[in-house]
Parts: sequence; structure tokens; C-alpha cells
Amino acid sequence: MIKLNVKNETTRLRAVILGTAKSNGPAPTLDEAYDPKSLEHIKAGTYPIEGDMIKEMEAVAQVFEKYDIKVYRPKIIEDCNQIFSRDIGFVIDDIFIKANILPDREEELEAIQYVIDQINPEKVMRPPEEVHIEGGDVLVWNDYIFIGTYYEPDYADYIVARTNIEGVAYITKQFPHKIVKSFNLRKSQVNPKDNALHLDCCFQPIGNNKAILHKEGFLDVDEYEWLLNFFGKENCFIISKDEMYNMNSNVFSISESVIISEQNFNRLNAWLRDQGFVVEEVPYAEIAKQEGLLRCSTLPLVRD
Repeated sequence: MIKLNVKNETTRLRAVILGTAKSNGPAPTLDEAYDPKSLEHIKAGTYPIEGDMIKEMEAVAQVFEKYDIKVYRPKIIEDCNQIFSRDIGFVIDDIFIKANILPDREEELEAIQYVIDQINPEKVMRPPEEVHIEGGDVLVWNDYIFIGTYYEPDYADYIVARTNIEGVAYITKQFPHKIVKSFNLRKSQVNPKDNALHLDCCFQPIGNNKAILHKEGFLDVDEYEWLLNFFGKENCFIISKDEMYNMNSNVFSISESVIISEQNFNRLNAWLRDQGFVVEEVPYAEIAKQEGLLRCSTLPLVRD
């Protein structure tokens, strides 16, 4: 049995589901793109190829091996993008929540069912159908759960709006002992520099008391300011629009002192090292073309 334990984003990782790029399928058509960044690369003919993405994910698997982390991979589904395991589920404390994702991604959940079968069934939840929620929008931080959402009345018009108000209400009800704080995110179907697909595209806590933040990802400046004050300005690394577009906030913590980051994030990686972090750099620029990075492709199951 897997004894789940995830109380925050940064304590020492022991077990994780890492997505896979194998049998990723042909590049999607323009009509099939889920997000504006993928759309941009499909149009430009620069959509990433399977072989490159497999190499990038193997680099991450090697880092996990180095730190003696138990790694589960999804079962391979032919011609299916299974890179972003964070979308399909997430753990809060000792509960695994199956995400209600875009309907045509349901088989991705089936591919990790063999892992879910190793969890006490009483600790596995599936929200009702009207509840939309994806793991990229849920960040667990000790007594707090931070959730990215989109409050606006045109929610249904946006395929890039992945977590609704019902999702926030569901988590609030299921975890009454936690303080749930939601954030209204900026969405764009057409401009990836104006689209915070998930909360972890514009915010991520690191270490014990630090955070990476992107101001324009938040529709309400007060919500951004709340996070800035919560962590303290001196502890926050503020990323630009271009850095957000390249997914600088979507790094992944192995522990409070070790972070996996993309090798081209020069400004961020230098700052992290100045702050005393060990930075494990990996190539991940091809996967980034699909508007997801390291946090998006990992689903932590056990942290100390």
C-alpha cells in the first residue's frame, strides 16, 4: 500500500508519478489545441517531437533516481499525450483526488489506476461532475490550500479555464481544517503571454518561506499583493511576462533545499543558488511549448 502524505510543496519527496512522452501521438491540429502556446507552435511548425520530449523526461527521471525517489509512470496509451500527470490528480494530506479533467483526457486517469489501486480506497475521492478542478490549480501549503480559478461569467467559453468556483467550494468543504484561498487568474485563448493556464503558471512556493510570482497572472491585484505580503517581498522572485511564458514558476521541489529547474532559466537559477538552493538543471524547453513544465508533469504522492 502507498501511504499518501503531501502537506506542502517542498518537503522531501519520497514517491511521485512522472508523466510519459512515449507514444505521444501526432502533433495536434489547430482545432485540437488545448491552450494558446501549443496553438502558436502548431502554427509555426515548431511543435515538439516525441523523441526530444522523451529525452527531457528521462533527464528528470535520472534526477529522481539520484535522490532515491520512488517513481511511478503511467501505462502507455497509444497516441496519447500523457506528459502532464499533475492535471489528472493531486494529493492533499493523505487524500488522493481524481481531477475532473477535459472529458477526452479521461483515459489518462485509467493509465495510473494501477497506482491508485495501491492506495486505501477510503482515501481516494472523485468530485461530482459539476466540479471542475485540475492539479495545476491546487497548491498545498501547510495550513493553507491555494487554488487558482476563474470567477468571470464567461467561464464556460474558455477551454483554458480549468477550475471553477464549484471546485473551490468542493475543496473547502472536504478540508474544513484548512484555510482555502482562491485566486482569479487571467485567461486568454489566443495569447500565451496573457494566459495563466493554472495557478502554478504564475505562482509557486519554494523552500520554507519563499515564492516565485508573476503579477499579471492575477486579475485582481489585491490577490497578488496578498501573496506578496504572505511570503514577504524580500522572499519573492518576481518573473516577467516572457519568463512566465517560458514557465519559470513551474519548477519542482525535491526538498526544501533542492529544486529541479529548466537549464535556460538563467536569472531564476542564479537567484535560487544565491538563496542557498541546490538547483538540478534539466532540459525541458520542448515540453514547455505545450504550456506546462516540471510541476505540471509530476504528481507527488509521498513527502516527508
